[in-house]
Order: sequence, then C-alpha cells, then structure tokens
Amino acid sequence: MISKFKAVVRWSTEECARRGLEPTTENRRAVLGRAVQLIRFPLMTVEEFAQSAAQSGLLTDREVVNLFLYFTVNPKPSIGFNDNPRCSVAGKELVVSRFQRIDGRWGYSGTPDRIKFTVDRKIYVVGFGLYGAIHGPHEYQCTIQIIHCGTGKVLAQNDTSFVCDGSSSTCRVSFREPVEITPGVTYIASACLKGMDSHYGTKGLRRIVHQSASGGVVTFQFTYAAGNNNGTSVEDGQIPEIIFYTNNS
Repeated sequence: MISKFKAVVRWSTEECARRGLEPTTENRRAVLGRAVQLIRFPLMTVEEFAQSAAQSGLLTDREVVNLFLYFTVNPKPSIGFNDNPRCSVAGKELVVSRFQRIDGRWGYSGTPDRIKFTVDRKIYVVGFGLYGAIHGPHEYQCTIQIIHCGTGKVLAQNDTSFVCDGSSSTCRVSFREPVEITPGVTYIASACLKGMDSHYGTKGLRRIVHQSASGGVVTFQFTYAAGNNNGTSVEDGQIPEIIFYTNNS
C-alpha cells in the first residue's frame, strides 16, 4: 500500500513538471483528478498513514484530520476514500465453512485462536468469518493474521474491529489486501479477539472439498496448530470460515 501511494505521489510531481507547474498540493491534486479518491488510505495502518500520506502534501488539512478520526474513533466518519480491500476482477468470493454445528460459549484472554490449513490449488484469502457474542450487539477488537508455518513469517495482518448482533451468524473480517496462498504449503490462520464470550463451532471437518458454482474445486486440509491457540482445534473453536477467491471462481 505504501509503495503504491509513493508511486502516485512521484507520478503527480513528474506530471506537474511536464506541464510546467509547481508541485503544490493544488496542482498535484489537479493532475490526479478523481483518481485521488481511489487511493485506499483507510487500508493503511495509522502508523503508515502518519509517516507517509499525512506528510505528503497531497491531502488537505481537513482530509488528514478526517482520516486520523477514521483510524481512531467509532463510529467512523465519512471520508470520501475507498475503504474496500482490492479483490480480483476475475474471482468471485467464496467461503469454506469448517464446522457443522454452533454452540456457546467461547472465552478470550489475549491468546489468539489459530488453525493450520493447506490447499491443493492457488487461492487468495480475503479474510475470515468469525463468531460473535452470544448476546448482542457487541463490538470486538480483533487482530487477524496469516502466518507461513515453515518460517513463522507473518504474511498479512489487520488490526481492526467488528460488531456482531448476538446471533450465531459469522462476522466478516478482512485483510487490507488479498493474501496469495500457494498449494501444498501449510499456513496458520490466526485471530486474536478482545471482547465478551462468543459462539463457537463444533464437529469440525479435517478435509473439505469446496466446489464453486462455476465448477472450480479446492480441497482444504485443516490441522491442529500447537502452542498458543486459545483452545481452537480441528474439532471445535473459532475461525469457522475462510473467505477466498481463485482466478477462475
């Protein structure tokens, strides 16, 4: 996200020079036109925004203030910038659900719920479906991650929040950008929630063959993630859904 933003700033400065204009905020905005509204500032972390976009001179003072408010308060103000994670134009979102039954209650004490998974073809993970509170509405603070199991490297992370309504329906929590998942490689899906007790899933499936309406097939294998996992396993726990797409789903 930062590299793309810096490329936009660089281009606007070069375009001003090509047109014989001073690279002021007004002139750079003028050469960019409506494209400014397409920059996904809300998908940056507050640290990334503070260190780059907020000091770039591309945004007005009011836009900088509104974006800082967007990062730090709820309900979030209207900001006029795209806050939807970028998704493949070729891929329709799909959901794999690993539990056959829902129960309650599941507690949280600062330890992430984690489960390992592998797939047999390339997919792109958009986010997770997570269980919410038994009694709602309730807001959770949440950190989701995808970790490469072999190296322990965190491939994607989003610190965010979501509001549930007290039903057993799952709540969508997305990464800032889709995460490419390589077939045959083991990954850890991780979600660390802060909030009241929630629903949880039981009768979990170890192997799921997911077939889309277009005929695409992806086989998921779920395995136990040893260590700090808040009790989540193949059989029961959190992270009931992985939201994903393929290039031809």
